[in-house]
Amino acid sequence: MVSVPVSEALHRLSEDPRFWSFLFVNDGAYPDTDPAEVRVSLPVTGGYGLVLDIDLVTGEQTLGLRVPSSNDPVQLCSAEPGRPAPAALRWHELELCARVIALEDPTLPHPGLVVALLSPFAPATPDDDGDAVAAVREAAYRSLRREVHPVTSGGPEQAPLPLFASDDWWPRPPSPSPQVIDEAAIAAYTAPASVRLEVRGGSRFPREDLAELVRRAAQRLSRLPEERWYAQVRPLARRMADTGDLGPVKDLLGVLTEAGCDHPTVLDALSEPIVEAEACWMVETLAGAVPGSLRRRQP
Repeated sequence: MVSVPVSEALHRLSEDPRFWSFLFVNDGAYPDTDPAEVRVSLPVTGGYGLVLDIDLVTGEQTLGLRVPSSNDPVQLCSAEPGRPAPAALRWHELELCARVIALEDPTLPHPGLVVALLSPFAPATPDDDGDAVAAVREAAYRSLRREVHPVTSGGPEQAPLPLFASDDWWPRPPSPSPQVIDEAAIAAYTAPASVRLEVRGGSRFPREDLAELVRRAAQRLSRLPEERWYAQVRPLARRMADTGDLGPVKDLLGVLTEAGCDHPTVLDALSEPIVEAEACWMVETLAGAVPGSLRRRQP
């Protein structure tokens, strides 16, 4: 078992579309099975965190909860390949944890790897805004795309004889797609779960520990607007959250940069090109608003 920090997991897993197809379609063993198992540790706050163990041979995934009093994570659920993932998390719990994780690890975008990896374990319920959940999940998968530089030609250095000028003689190397996950895959991955498997009612489910994780994550997020660079932008962020107007995003970014804010995750969420879901989560965070409240105001 290899324990992979969040930033390395992002680099290792998110840049290969075969990995995501393996997780959600389970069309055979992942091509790179060295090591055969990967542990992705997602520290949240105060010694609490989430842990995802992935078997790259069978496709089995185990979601665990890390607590300060134990060295080993407490199992929340196990997902078998080809079957729906159990609903171990509520959507608001996942989104809250993902926000805190992204703030604590500046190498992560949000929505991003955390939402993409764990959203199957947090299907929307009738109490959730299905459109808002889908928008965040879509933004998460799109954030995994990367720029791929054009492949240089494999042709000859000088003009060949006419007999040897055909492309058959000078085949070009395959050009990789600039998208990690295409639109068809995003639509498939964000489709509502057809079956909902509940595990939270079981006697062994760690309800109290999970509730404490959520409480501490909410507390950590609520303190952010009072910190250093962020206190002075809270009034503007609050107005944006109350009115639903994302127009002043550039002004918000300007105030932060002039104040010396250099947090990559914060600045990226407010920078061009603006991704609505990412801008909303950051404005809500800086305003101290309820997560999802600004997103629900968008047309």
